[in-house]
Amino acid sequence: MNAAALWGGFFASAPVQTALVVGGFVAAVAGVVGVFTVVRGQSFAGHALADLGAVGGAAAFLLGIGQLAGFVGAGLIAAVAMEAIGLRRIQGRDVATGVVFGFGLGLTALFLYLDTIWGKGSNATVSVLFGSLFVIDPATVPVVVALSVVALVLVLVVYRWLLMDSLGTELAVAQRVPVRLAGIGFLVALALAVELSSMSIGATLSTALLIGPAATALRLTKRFGRAIGVAVAFGVAATWLGCLISYESYYWGAGGSSWPVSFCIVALVFAGYLGVRLGTFALRRHRERRAGVVGAVRLPDPAVA
Repeated sequence: MNAAALWGGFFASAPVQTALVVGGFVAAVAGVVGVFTVVRGQSFAGHALADLGAVGGAAAFLLGIGQLAGFVGAGLIAAVAMEAIGLRRIQGRDVATGVVFGFGLGLTALFLYLDTIWGKGSNATVSVLFGSLFVIDPATVPVVVALSVVALVLVLVVYRWLLMDSLGTELAVAQRVPVRLAGIGFLVALALAVELSSMSIGATLSTALLIGPAATALRLTKRFGRAIGVAVAFGVAATWLGCLISYESYYWGAGGSSWPVSFCIVALVFAGYLGVRLGTFALRRHRERRAGVVGAVRLPDPAVA
């Protein structure tokens, strides 16, 4: 595809412009929040918020309100409930947790079924579970930007507290860090990041955008600031390139349809993570072999010489 066709077709399309703006902001937020999510071992919380947020996204269709409001509303309620109960307590109760979150998915299935029966939206299931950046209402862009800024400000406010807590809760408490307050602030930011991702690429795939770029970045560097920058850059690049691949795939076959943009984004995230993981593994093995060869070489004894 030449540059003229790219600018004249892809970038000139209004749905594409909306997708690039929304996807860029969402990927940036997911990258920032995702690094702390991985380091703090709270990937479970992100997955749980996605499952429970889907209930709100499905209910939004039934109530005739915006899907974003449903996702964010349910996500914030779930975050408050998880904080009140205690995240570690929830994680420690595997059976109860599985039943509760399974019931949440069951509610999602019920709401999507009722929506289909009542005819309020034939694409509700695909929209809630798998999303599509190309069908987002341009009117939601300011709301997405505002919520993204709120999430980033929350992380910025508790940034130093989260760093201390990540090094060790006992150390953070000794330094008089308000660990509970930092946890609440981060959980709200996590809920916003997850639900914005759910609105963009679907509840089922949202954790891929949250965890994938962050896990990839942390394999490349252990420095927090640098890891956040890499995660944001990787997430935004995968999102924008996924939009381009999905757009161009319309012309690849005779079916007259495009590949799902959510699949394209997640596939790029997976490919990037797999490539970095294999690359770092190969580099480590190479260094170990070199170290083994050097260690096996016997230096001449000066006394003998």
